[in-house]
Amino acid sequence: MRLSVLLIIAMTFTAAASVSLVAASFSVTLIEENSEIGVRDALDVKEMTWAEVEADGLQVTLSGTAPNEVARFNALSTAGTIVDAARVIDQMEVTAQAAIAAPKFSVEILRNDSGVSIIGLIPTTTDRDAAIDRFKSIAGQDHVADLLESANYPAPDGWEDAFGFAISAMEKLPRAKVSAAAGRVSITAISDSAEAKARLENQLRRAAPSGLVVTLDIAAPRPVITPFTLRFQIEEGSIGFDACSADTEQASARILKAAVAAGAPGSARCTVGLGVPSPRWAEAVEKAIGSLAKIGGGSVSFADADISLIAAEGTERAVFDREVGELENALPDVFALKASLPKAVDPDAGPPEFVATLSPEGQVQLRGRLSDDALRELADSYAKASFGSDKVYTAARIVDDLPADWPTRVLSSLDALSKLANGTVIATPDSVSVTGNTGNPDASTQIATLLAGKLGEGKDYEVKVTYQEKLDPVLGLPTPQECEAEIAKVVAQGKINFEPGSATIDSSALGTMDKIAEILKDCRDIALEVQGYTDSQGREEMNLALSQSRAQSVLNELRARRVITGSFVAKGYGEDSPVASNDSEDGREANRRIEFKLINEQTTADSDETALENGADTGDTGTPSDQTQEGN
Repeated sequence: MRLSVLLIIAMTFTAAASVSLVAASFSVTLIEENSEIGVRDALDVKEMTWAEVEADGLQVTLSGTAPNEVARFNALSTAGTIVDAARVIDQMEVTAQAAIAAPKFSVEILRNDSGVSIIGLIPTTTDRDAAIDRFKSIAGQDHVADLLESANYPAPDGWEDAFGFAISAMEKLPRAKVSAAAGRVSITAISDSAEAKARLENQLRRAAPSGLVVTLDIAAPRPVITPFTLRFQIEEGSIGFDACSADTEQASARILKAAVAAGAPGSARCTVGLGVPSPRWAEAVEKAIGSLAKIGGGSVSFADADISLIAAEGTERAVFDREVGELENALPDVFALKASLPKAVDPDAGPPEFVATLSPEGQVQLRGRLSDDALRELADSYAKASFGSDKVYTAARIVDDLPADWPTRVLSSLDALSKLANGTVIATPDSVSVTGNTGNPDASTQIATLLAGKLGEGKDYEVKVTYQEKLDPVLGLPTPQECEAEIAKVVAQGKINFEPGSATIDSSALGTMDKIAEILKDCRDIALEVQGYTDSQGREEMNLALSQSRAQSVLNELRARRVITGSFVAKGYGEDSPVASNDSEDGREANRRIEFKLINEQTTADSDETALENGADTGDTGTPSDQTQEGN
């Protein structure tokens, strides 16, 4: 009996426990389902369909790949609004983000009389303090405006060279703007003269680091002409300018038109410069040339606002008086006219003379008459200082009764002679005559300006100087296009071969390299790209590397021959741009080549060239030349 009661009690407890477990299990399942559905619906409402939801008991696990950290955080927050945040398990991943691209580092440096300002973005690896110290040494402690920003990114290739060169260039340029970026520097500046411009360009190109692309834009101002000089003469067999100055291109055109109407050749030119005494300069010159033409001969000279008109010997007095009177009334204000009609002289009565001659070989002889020993010593020393002590021979004699201004005429004659490549200067009491040849297109104007200033108002002088292009140190040289064509001819006659499979130039091609070097020594600073090409045999990347090495070898050979390569670049193009089919040996041989091409700004901008020394851009034209070897 007792055992039955205990059994009943035990069974009752067992049944109750079983019912409790079933109820609990049902409750947990219900909670899981409700939690999972609730969180899923909340995420779908916010369009987070990428998230996966799984409930396990009271815990809710979020998985999946979030597009970013913000989306992952929003998913956790959304789930926390449905269930207790402590119950949410984060197993989500985040899509890998691409590394943030480094910014473009660049600076712009401005320098003028007020100081230096620098603005831009530089890497933190650049020594900013050292750069600012250099700018302070250029402009002064209190005249540097530092507007630089920095970013913690590695410096790109070519940045340090570009920034360092920009600072060095600014030391040479008192008025300039320099822009620098990785591998590239652009310089805009003003020089004091054409000579200073050429000197600066040469210095900057030589100083440019290897591989740096440098663009130069250096302007030279118009020359200052003092006094503002013009001389036009009409003589038998000779009509034209000894010197011509104009303040604008328009004024030059008006003056030259008047000269042509008076009988001058159309090849005459005027030097455009600063210093004109009146904006009506061209009008005054037009009227003076017209009056001289009506008189029939002689010369008219301008020294600022002073005009000297000397009629030819034998001119009728009535014609002279009429034309001079009309000219005086027609001239603009400011200009003053002094006119004279020379008396006829005895051709057999020779005036005292001082004669200085300069031979094409540079030898100078001084002959004629001098007033005393002191003047002879002075003239001899002056000539030796100008032409060289070993090139002057003095054979002038001492005579009395020479004009008081004879020393001035002698020294002015030597000054004028120094402007010529060869020629003669004859000084007399009444005139100074200069004849000869020059390579300076402005020499006539410079000589006339010199004589007008030294001899004084109303003094007669004559300048018959012939400009010869072959004597011009700039124009006498071949053009970049002519240089390119000459190189093409040389390469066409003797190919530059390489040793098989290498970038070493074959000994058979060294003669060709010598000829190219000789051509380039006369071409000055042309912008030239040495381009390497291969055939299509072998892997493309190997062909590209081989063509670059061969182009570089050619450039190195030019440097070894003392060719200035500051504006040259070497670039390999591999098997690109074939000139023949690669299906035959002859075609492949033609495709294995080196080409020399002029560089223009667009070519430079689009090319990823490697330069030994870098220069400015020139025109783009090319004549292909072949270079071959066995294989690629």
